[in-house]
Amino acid sequence: MAKSSGPPPIVFILLFLLLAGGGWFFFMNKPATQEQDANNSPTSPTPSAGGSSSPLPVAPAGGSASPVAASSFALPASVPAGTLVRIDGSTSMVTINLNLKNGFQAKFPATTVEAKANGSAKGIQDLVAGTADIAGISSPLKPEDQAKGLAAVPVALDRIAIVVGTSNPFQGGLTSAQVQDIFKGTAQDWSKVGGPAGLIKVINRPEISGTHQTFKEQVLGGGSFGSGPNVTTLDRDATTPLLQALANNGIGYATFAQVVNQKTVRVVPVDGATPDAPNYRYQRQLYYAYKNPPSQAVKDFLGYATSDEGKKAMLAAN
Repeated sequence: MAKSSGPPPIVFILLFLLLAGGGWFFFMNKPATQEQDANNSPTSPTPSAGGSSSPLPVAPAGGSASPVAASSFALPASVPAGTLVRIDGSTSMVTINLNLKNGFQAKFPATTVEAKANGSAKGIQDLVAGTADIAGISSPLKPEDQAKGLAAVPVALDRIAIVVGTSNPFQGGLTSAQVQDIFKGTAQDWSKVGGPAGLIKVINRPEISGTHQTFKEQVLGGGSFGSGPNVTTLDRDATTPLLQALANNGIGYATFAQVVNQKTVRVVPVDGATPDAPNYRYQRQLYYAYKNPPSQAVKDFLGYATSDEGKKAMLAAN
């Protein structure tokens, strides 16, 4: 019987198994396709995905951005020459703006801070329009402003002072209830609140004023100002005209920092406390609002404003 010249059948079986196993190994370990790479590769987070490459949170589109914590802004080691920061807003922040302007420009030469105070509402308008970088505001941002991509950081605690002219015969203090009676129009004669007889002339700020709105909420408990013939409402939100209008029978209100050193007015104690006392009733938070995401110039200025160095600068000029 002739012998077969080929390899035994077991060789073919082993070769088949080897090839099949190699194919399975290759298939299971092949590189991902381009589509798989695109789906699985890490991507930079976007604001809409809840992340940002910046340490500062970005307001969600159409969302309500909460005020950003002061710690979100770091004091810069240096600021580029030619940096410009434009501020407008609350008249209550004139002194704060000026102090921070001087301190920032001294610390970082060749920078410029332009500070105006045309009222909180105007500051927000300019911020939205892009003609201001920062808006000083004397009350929290409204939801409609937050929806425009604005956020705010608390800057300082302010106290609203009740003031009369130094020539006013009324030399006493008032209770918080008497302050309400005067500005709501219930008490229109000084004799009703412990003074000599005479008409009380109320000098009020315009409705667009942030100080007006805060006074209405804090002092009047959300009630309305009086509107009788003894009430004069100013055309613009400015403290100097208000103080000038007090004469010898007027009463008005202003941020304490703006009147503490005035020689023509007297701050009236309320419930036995003056605004420099820790238990004074009429206190509020002041903010700097900005458009999200903030520019580098805004980050740098707010980093300075919210630092210990900035806080010292704010106090220095008072």
